[in-house]
Amino acid sequence: VQLQASGGGLVQPGGHLRLSCAASDVALDEYAVAWFRQVPGKRRELVSCISSVDSTRYADTVNFRFTTSRDNAKKTVYLHMSSLKSEDTAVYYCAARFRAVHCNSYSSEYSGWGQGTLVTVSS
Repeated sequence: VQLQASGGGLVQPGGHLRLSCAASDVALDEYAVAWFRQVPGKRRELVSCISSVDSTRYADTVNFRFTTSRDNAKKTVYLHMSSLKSEDTAVYYCAARFRAVHCNSYSSEYSGWGQGTLVTVSS
């Protein structure tokens, strides 16, 4: 699976953004798709995940502010981010696991990493 994240940019604190994760080669309906983020000097961390059966998981730091959804017809998974904080600034990546009914936070178990998209939250 080959994925590409897009939609990042500069946003003020309290603002919102929608990131997109598009597959170029396969349909995503049988994949769990996770969003990870990384800042320089820190390890990549799980932000959210939607499983192959559409259960969702969120990091405590983004719960109730971020939601993830999928549009199978468009082969795209979205990350809707609201009430953004400066600490949400990071490069955001998406990745997938085939037929994963449960999400986990082990980045090594996901594939299809693209180049990521930079989100900067600043006034």
